[in-house]
Amino acid sequence: MKERDLTLNVLDQKLNVRAAGIIIHNGKVLLHRNVNSDHYALVGGRVEIGEDSATTLKREIKEEMGKEIEITGYVATIENFFEMKCSKFHEIMFVHKAEFVNEEDKKIEYTIKNIEGEDYLQYEWIEIDKINEYPIVPKIIKEILQEDKFPVHKINNDLF
Repeated sequence: MKERDLTLNVLDQKLNVRAAGIIIHNGKVLLHRNVNSDHYALVGGRVEIGEDSATTLKREIKEEMGKEIEITGYVATIENFFEMKCSKFHEIMFVHKAEFVNEEDKKIEYTIKNIEGEDYLQYEWIEIDKINEYPIVPKIIKEILQEDKFPVHKINNDLF
């Protein structure tokens, strides 16, 4: 977590603001995975103070993968409640539809490595038709991808 990230400690919980992207090629969605954990998530990251969520998503993709993207639509706002590393989170996630700018990048179907030196992070293409076979967080992402109706507002509560 960086100093400018919109993550605040409130009582015994953390309030987190995140931007995420849905990039789809040939029926597959690009997800990121920490190789040391058992789940996948949408690409993106924490919004920084004074930054809008679309700018956050563009910055995160550039920093993590070295790729330029354009925002092509708005998908969802997700209120996400979960626990991680013994901390309870209340996360507001802004999800955008995005596409690579470079025509060659639009053809990528291989696993993309993190370029920031975080070797434990990788970006994998997962078939949307087989999305239920994968542990994706928040779980509500599967529903959003399968419904394919945007924009939506969803609440994902793993605390109760």
